[in-house]
Amino acid sequence: MEQGRGAVARPPSGPGRRPRCLLPALRAPGGGPGVRAQRGFHPVLHGALLALLAVYSIFPIYMVTIESLKSVDEDVFGSPFYVRHPSFEWYENLFERQEWVTHAALTTHTVPFLVWTKNTVIVFTAALAVILTTSLAAGYALGRLRLPGWRLWRRALFAAFLIPQTLLFLPLYSLVFRLHLDDRLGALVLTYPMLAIPFCVWLFSAYFQKLSPDIEESAYIEGADRFTAFLRIVLPMSWPVLVAAGLFALGVLSSDFILAGVFLPNQWHQTIAAGMSTMDISLEDLTVVSGVSMGGLPVLAIAALLAASYVRGLTAAMIEGA
Repeated sequence: MEQGRGAVARPPSGPGRRPRCLLPALRAPGGGPGVRAQRGFHPVLHGALLALLAVYSIFPIYMVTIESLKSVDEDVFGSPFYVRHPSFEWYENLFERQEWVTHAALTTHTVPFLVWTKNTVIVFTAALAVILTTSLAAGYALGRLRLPGWRLWRRALFAAFLIPQTLLFLPLYSLVFRLHLDDRLGALVLTYPMLAIPFCVWLFSAYFQKLSPDIEESAYIEGADRFTAFLRIVLPMSWPVLVAAGLFALGVLSSDFILAGVFLPNQWHQTIAAGMSTMDISLEDLTVVSGVSMGGLPVLAIAALLAASYVRGLTAAMIEGA
């Protein structure tokens, strides 16, 4: 190795050996000592940024959880960042009939949280089934079959995803009213897929476009048709992308309360998000805070369990294609 001009790879000393690639040595002017990279600076910086992002993301969830465990006195006079004496009275109010006196008259207020939960499960299950089935078929057609104008269709779908939801509200409401679906769960099952299908189709088409055709050709040689090859070979391989599309659609559905609140005015027909938005918020009644915690917990649990598959699915669709 020649000093001062960098490292030179030595020739192989035996059969089958490859020369090692060495990095050039960094020397200061005048043959001074080499410059050493400052190890540890970048990992520390990256760790600090990740910790900051984690705190920024988790802090709202922490505050809602802490608030739901406080009593009335501790909510007014206690610390806003922790709870000394946890109480589950607000969670009990979600499933009990509440009565209080208003202007010397007895008023009964009911929180149908179990009904809201049932409606939410029905709407989300049906909407996710429509979204994933339609997006998978359309994405396979655009990315694999290469129909005429498939590039234009993909760009149009991605552009449709960027249209604000507020601009779609009036056309969707007119559609629901003309189909006589107002104040029915079918209104959300019909309109929710329109919010998530464009991006999911674009995601599936990007994945199938990069997928190697040899996978299906090997099945054709064995006598399988296109549908059988898709169902038994391509679809199981697409599981991470299917999870990524499903989690994205679940996030879109969970974040909506405007469409649910307008299309379902009856309190007993609403979902959790729409029902929580109609409740009164006051220092004397934190039931709505406990409802937010209960409604968001299943979504957070599903996202945490499928986080690894979500990342693999996005990577497969955007980079690898397999």
